[in-house]
Amino acid sequence: MTMAAKGEFSEEELEKNKKVYLSRLELYKSYGYDNEKERLFIINAAEPFGGSVLEAGTGKGHLALAIAKKGHKLITYDVDDTNQRYARMNIDSAGLSEKVKFLIESKEKLSFKDNSFDTVFCVNTLHHLRDSAIVLDELIRVLSDNGKFILSDFTKKAFDVMDVIHRNDGNEHEVVGWSMDKAAEFLKSKGCIITETADEYQTVYIIRKGVK
Repeated sequence: MTMAAKGEFSEEELEKNKKVYLSRLELYKSYGYDNEKERLFIINAAEPFGGSVLEAGTGKGHLALAIAKKGHKLITYDVDDTNQRYARMNIDSAGLSEKVKFLIESKEKLSFKDNSFDTVFCVNTLHHLRDSAIVLDELIRVLSDNGKFILSDFTKKAFDVMDVIHRNDGNEHEVVGWSMDKAAEFLKSKGCIITETADEYQTVYIIRKGVK
């Protein structure tokens, strides 16, 4: 278990990371994708939510930061400790280390018991999941019977933005997982009930387990 403990990073590291973080936000915004605005759109779509909160796929910590700023405590996990280190710095810089617990987990087999969380977020991660069915099954397993699972991924317009930015960075934006439509088909086959909302850049599903 890793936490963004106060004093984990030097002031120099935090300042350098903050400059990179803010410059990336401005870069995305210059192409029309406002990262902070889209995270708030997703969180507002999920409201009201609370209880025990889990985020699947920490990344650079954009969503964890936005949720913590709203006053919620959460657990966030990833398979990549390198990215999570940047996320811990972003949370630390915001003075929100006490609100976020960081874990490294196997996405195919989470360490949590069944029905452990009242709210589960999985944002802009689905398209990276080669094993989408296994991961979604795990997230449904750890969701409480009355809980809320928020699954969100880019629209085509946002994917086009990501493709351009990654290409300019000299790499490719990898898309190997399911589309949102394919995920919806799978989740409905499991008895889940889905409410959909969207803006230009994000499709958001609010998912509840069906009545047994």
